[in-house]
Amino acid sequence: MKKKILVVDDEPDVRTYLKMLLNEAGFEVITAANGMEAFDQARRKKPGLIVLDLLMPKNTGIEFYRRMRKDKGLSETPVIIVSALASRNLAVKQAAAVFDKPVDPDAFLAEVHRITGCVEA
Repeated sequence: MKKKILVVDDEPDVRTYLKMLLNEAGFEVITAANGMEAFDQARRKKPGLIVLDLLMPKNTGIEFYRRMRKDKGLSETPVIIVSALASRNLAVKQAAAVFDKPVDPDAFLAEVHRITGCVEA
């Protein structure tokens, strides 16, 4: 069974790129364009990992992160931050990994494999 990953970013190009990258690595990918949509998707689909942008309209990534950490069903889900926000390490202190935009695909996938426990193909 494929590991499920939720990619949350308001930029369609970034969502498409990360989805393609993760699909090619063998993951099932769900996407959301904002924090509100992401919370709904996460509660319904129960991803094993969330890739999160921080600066978005309609509930920022930081608001989404705080809300998910209070939810019993989502609080333990690991999160990788992918953002251009300078203070992203301070905004989300328990991120499993943090990447600048644009991500280095090899380093990003290595972290995704490490966090999910999936062996690279």
